[in-house]
Amino acid sequence: MSVITVENISKQYIIDHQKGKGSNTLRDVLVENFRQLFNGKNKADGLTREEFWALRDVSFSIEQGDRVGIVGHNGAGKSTMLKILSKIIEPTTGSVRIRGRVASLLEVGTGFHPELTGRENIYLNGSLLGMSRSEIRKQFDAIVAFAGVEKFLDTPVKRYSSGMYVRLGFAISAHLDPEIMIVDEVLAVGDAEFQKKSLGKMRDNSASGRTIIFVSHNLTAVQALCNKTLYFEKGRLIEQGETNQVIASYLSKVSKTRLKREWDTPEDAPGNDLVRIRRIELIPDYPDDLTHIDVRTPMKVRFEFWNMMEKANLNLSLHLNSLTGECIFNIGTQSRPYGKGLIAGECVIPGYFLNDGSYTISVMVVKDTVTPLYIMEEGITFDVEDYREGIAWYGKWPGYVRPQFPFDMGMLEPVNS
Repeated sequence: MSVITVENISKQYIIDHQKGKGSNTLRDVLVENFRQLFNGKNKADGLTREEFWALRDVSFSIEQGDRVGIVGHNGAGKSTMLKILSKIIEPTTGSVRIRGRVASLLEVGTGFHPELTGRENIYLNGSLLGMSRSEIRKQFDAIVAFAGVEKFLDTPVKRYSSGMYVRLGFAISAHLDPEIMIVDEVLAVGDAEFQKKSLGKMRDNSASGRTIIFVSHNLTAVQALCNKTLYFEKGRLIEQGETNQVIASYLSKVSKTRLKREWDTPEDAPGNDLVRIRRIELIPDYPDDLTHIDVRTPMKVRFEFWNMMEKANLNLSLHLNSLTGECIFNIGTQSRPYGKGLIAGECVIPGYFLNDGSYTISVMVVKDTVTPLYIMEEGITFDVEDYREGIAWYGKWPGYVRPQFPFDMGMLEPVNS
């Protein structure tokens, strides 16, 4: 039985651009609107309008008990599709039919009232799902234990860390018996142990007849959980079907080498009203005899962005992942106060660190060490090759890293024959 039927869904946004100006803060917009009213100017003067289709003609159906993954690059339309399924936004054209209660975990803090305690938010979310107080009480202890927030249960959630938000939000969604559970990339905020526990809980929910929709850049997690997968690209559904087949198709279309991306002006650059990306670049320090990145090759990652805020404490967080989305490492800069202007960061990856394979680099701009302002997903993609130096081992080296630590051997005590 189909519990979700999507027919010819499209979603259009209208974006206004002010000619000759960069991105404005909310305060700038309000001041400009006041000036236009005071001076009697037409608000449309100097504005250009752009039509942006986040989704185009998308159709699919999901059966009861299916575990459905959604994959695709940033901006492919995945999150827009989830917001439509969660009834947060309406499609421009097309229709959606859903049977059953839907619990959505789309962003950190979604569905929480910041002034209420963890305990109060559990009951609030349950009531929003149409559950009675006695039904919620039956699952209350299991929710608290799964989330691991016993000590903070009577603390307002505005004081929770992002990890605590996610753990509690997932625990509520997973235990309050929704027929359909929708989970976005938000689980990436949790630690590895919690992610493993969450995947197991979603698998258990599916076995009891509930339907799971899961969006993640971690393709290994998608393969482990989902029996079906949808592949989105530039707002269109490119392929749907058995998970391993769809992911193989997705990986075959991924560009494996993209060492530099840059934009000349803030108006053209990706970002938002707070930050805009100027450049992300991988700069290999090639040896004289190589023109490809080898396991021995040191590299620099350079990242530049425009800060549009008057003053903010900012830092950068760099994520290096395998092509299937598994995190190899995450490293961050110190948080410092910055004013408006162009800001640059640089990270050095030494040679003899990465094993041969395909990798991606994502960079996140963070405010006050806890609030992500913008994430450039998979800004860099590159291959590391192995041109074999020495005779240590001629097979495939396992793992994602190949460090060279001091390691030697020698004769301890010869045996005379």
